[in-house]
Amino acid sequence: MKQRIYKLVVILAIFSVFNLGAVRAENGYNLWLRYMPIENGQLRQAYQHQLASIVVCNQSPTINAALKELINGINLMIGKVPNVSSITGNAAIDFKTNRLVLAKLDQPAIAAQFSTVELRQIGQEGYLIKTVRQNRVPQILIAANTDIGLLYGSFHLLKLMQTHQSLQALNIQQWPRLKLRILDHWDNLNGTVERGYAGYSLWNWQTLPGIIQKRYIDYARANASIGINGAVLNNVNASVKSLTKEYLIKTAALAKAFKPYGIKVYLTAKFSAPKELGHLKTADPLDPAVIKWWKDKVAEIYHYIPNFGGFLVKASSEGQPGPGDYGRTHADGANMMAAALKPYGGIVMWRTFVYENKKGADRAKQGYDEFKPLDGKFDENVLLQAKYGPIDFQPREAFNPLFGAMPHTHMMMEFQITQEYFGFATHLVYLGSLFQEYLRKDTYQKGPGTTIAKVLEERVNPGTDDNNRLTGIAGVANIGTDVNWCGHPFGQANWYAFGRFAWNPMASADSIAADWLKMTFTNDPGFVNPIKKLMLGSREVAVNYMTPLGLSHLMKFALHYGPGPWSKSAEVYHHADSVGIGLDRTVTGSDAVSQYAPALASKYSNLKTTPLNLILWFHHIGWDQKIATGETMWNSLVHYYYQGVKQVAAMQQIWQSMKGKIDEDRFNYVTQLLKQQHLEAKWWRNGCVLYFQQYSKRPLPKDCKEPGKAYWNYPTFKPDLPFPYHLDDQ
Repeated sequence: MKQRIYKLVVILAIFSVFNLGAVRAENGYNLWLRYMPIENGQLRQAYQHQLASIVVCNQSPTINAALKELINGINLMIGKVPNVSSITGNAAIDFKTNRLVLAKLDQPAIAAQFSTVELRQIGQEGYLIKTVRQNRVPQILIAANTDIGLLYGSFHLLKLMQTHQSLQALNIQQWPRLKLRILDHWDNLNGTVERGYAGYSLWNWQTLPGIIQKRYIDYARANASIGINGAVLNNVNASVKSLTKEYLIKTAALAKAFKPYGIKVYLTAKFSAPKELGHLKTADPLDPAVIKWWKDKVAEIYHYIPNFGGFLVKASSEGQPGPGDYGRTHADGANMMAAALKPYGGIVMWRTFVYENKKGADRAKQGYDEFKPLDGKFDENVLLQAKYGPIDFQPREAFNPLFGAMPHTHMMMEFQITQEYFGFATHLVYLGSLFQEYLRKDTYQKGPGTTIAKVLEERVNPGTDDNNRLTGIAGVANIGTDVNWCGHPFGQANWYAFGRFAWNPMASADSIAADWLKMTFTNDPGFVNPIKKLMLGSREVAVNYMTPLGLSHLMKFALHYGPGPWSKSAEVYHHADSVGIGLDRTVTGSDAVSQYAPALASKYSNLKTTPLNLILWFHHIGWDQKIATGETMWNSLVHYYYQGVKQVAAMQQIWQSMKGKIDEDRFNYVTQLLKQQHLEAKWWRNGCVLYFQQYSKRPLPKDCKEPGKAYWNYPTFKPDLPFPYHLDDQ
């Protein structure tokens, strides 16, 4: 019977539509799981010999998923289906004939191949891949303590093949540094996606629970391949309908489909649900009726979704209801919900994104002001989910001071993978560089070297073991119904990079980009090396033509697309006047510097020691004042904007030199996108430079040509910037 089951798995793998039906079209649907045929004959023969057969120990939906992936990937890459056999219980493994062994470490023969330290360190989700020799016959072992570890290890082996690595002497030990690695989908029940630029929501609520689209499984596969283990299905600006029986049954269908791939589902819970759904007069977190309502609702959720992960909550922010409506603290609200979830192992992820609760205060200070006094007052199954910066996912801002100020609270990073402030899905911006920059920021929480990565990995309660410590990271997804998932082909790299950094916050943006390029396009170094360099610099290019030197929030109000430094919402951030530009956050201004550790506060208070890329974040600088570039503030600002446009032009030239190295469809699409990005970079440059010039009243540097005003309409101080289809080439 078991042999028949495995034969079925083999057949399903061979005829997988995800890989066979779409791979030739190269429309991007396959993401980094293309499994293209290996053209290097020597390498292909080596793989054929090493992977001629697979033995699987025991069986489960997750192990079957791993086996299916291995068979499918190996077959597509080397043109040969490996023989598959299985053993059960403690049956002996024949190391004389089996080439690839997939087994848990409760198999004595497998455990004997590894040290005690290796076995202990990988935990519940890690894995070991090792080439061993028995009777001079090399064997590749994929071993783990759990089924999901075996799935992660299988994807790692396939990545090695996709990137043309040798399998001769493997000795790989991998485990996730963070327990929760979650995608936040800002998806609405009507199918729209807030800040989504890749089509509509993946979740077709109308046809759930009856129809489980193949795309749901492919989504789960892609996430499992990079170690993502959770998905928040609905928008942070939540509808209470998500908590109704009708939608819980639909959510349960997705949870069941995702379970073999190790992905738990979470829901954003609207704080006012007891009033809107329960018809109570209040949602006060200390009211006994409210407490009972949440307990009953959580019991109902777990009845339908036994592996439910918990709640994400946006409360007392941007008009959303919250405990502040009743004079209660964030801790009061979070702990009430956490108490309802705790018996089931559920958690609360409570967002720290709050502002304008104190009118006129520096927005960069408000999250800290509300949450710092509550350090240590949150229950053990609560995490505070804080954005990487204190404002709002800006192209660059100072890191969020909360990461250095909450040593007794579980902290969770929130990145934005969707490009709300990076030109939507039009601009090529590799966010791996941004993820790396912030994760390596030193908070000085416990002295030098206390990076944000270390803060995220830290045990709040030293007595807890690795399996129970609560650590995490979240990324606002950039995924939609577009055929290539992310709109821009290079947007896929940001989804991929987030997963890799979630697994290991100290990973390298460089190596991640290289792996993604090889798996997504080609292993040709003539393509990989120059395009990797282009990717690594692309975030800085966008900063240059959007918000250089520490400027922030210059985008058009509400939509956040295109320049809008003239809006009132932007003026409070750049403070441009006849004297200079920038927001004084030292003791003579808002004193936001005092929220950082003393060493950093001192560094940021002094213009000479403030990093050049943050000087306008912390200081108001005169137009004629010399800065570290050696030029005046005005000339430097203008040069950065013009440099950004030139850099996009250079990106276009590099891309054009790649013609013929990859498939024509994706090459042509990226060509068009880069052309559009160049137009929009000039849109940004012209709008910002001409607007700020009205304050500086200085001429442009001699090497910067005047923008083509003939194509624009610039009323004094309030330029109306149309979409730049008719920009000149200046």
